[in-house]
Amino acid sequence: MTAILHVGPEERGQLWQAEFRHALPAVEFRNWPEIGNPADIRYLVAWQLTDALIASLPALEVLFSIGAGVDQLDLSRLPDHVRIVRMIEPGITTTMAQYVATAALALHRDLPFYREAQSRGEWTQLPTLLCEERSVGVMGLGELGRASLRMLAPLGFRLRGWNRSPRAIEGVECFSGAEALDAFLAGTDILVCLLPLTDDTRGILSAELFAKLPHGARLINAARGGHLIEEDLTAALQSGQISAAMLDVTQVEPLPRDHPFRSDPRVVITPHIAGVTRIETAVHSLIENVRGHLADSPLRGEVDRGRGY
Repeated sequence: MTAILHVGPEERGQLWQAEFRHALPAVEFRNWPEIGNPADIRYLVAWQLTDALIASLPALEVLFSIGAGVDQLDLSRLPDHVRIVRMIEPGITTTMAQYVATAALALHRDLPFYREAQSRGEWTQLPTLLCEERSVGVMGLGELGRASLRMLAPLGFRLRGWNRSPRAIEGVECFSGAEALDAFLAGTDILVCLLPLTDDTRGILSAELFAKLPHGARLINAARGGHLIEEDLTAALQSGQISAAMLDVTQVEPLPRDHPFRSDPRVVITPHIAGVTRIETAVHSLIENVRGHLADSPLRGEVDRGRGY
């Protein structure tokens, strides 16, 4: 018997169990805490881990993350032989790309300014630029970054991208490596962070980075709260170096009610909803990966444990 164990909401578990029973009956889908014989469980799908959970699964081979990242998982809890796979599925990719396009347009057309003016009863207009008069730069050119650039392309923005390793994307001016970061930032009016969260990228959205952007640049962070030094953004907003920001992630979630971002009209906060795992579609990506693993095929979305993504 080969089994996969799901740890998460009951609704999702029941839907995925039915899909597995129909599409991959050779793999028994089990929902925590009804794990049956632990020796059957080769696969685990979860958002977070506990030592007790891992210790209870002696035959575990692959951990599937529910989300597009794995930084929420303490990988040190896992035996070295366990492979780790992040979720790559149409729901996450499409919703993230839509969010980035929405945020870029909102900041481009100065919606935070007009929202504040409305609250004060003012009727004030700013100069209007065309999309082709402004550049959008995406940090992180993985699946989500590339999808976001495709969504942005028809709008006419000048598109730029930065990645740790080289990428070539049609219609996008690409930069790679630490040595090219300054040049990328210098020409970016709206900065989008879609980087994985690693030791190298934690705190990358800092005063040092903001100073390298054009004065009055705008910021979108839809990656992880750990990328942003929040006090540095507050200072950059006060100085005008950053004119507005749209944040889907924060250091502490939910964002505390008394946090300065709550009352700053230049900051738009959304509650970690940019890229959403849709249970109706994600299960099919999971099934295909399990089926592929059984056939000794590569795992789509497998994480390099050394790099953390």
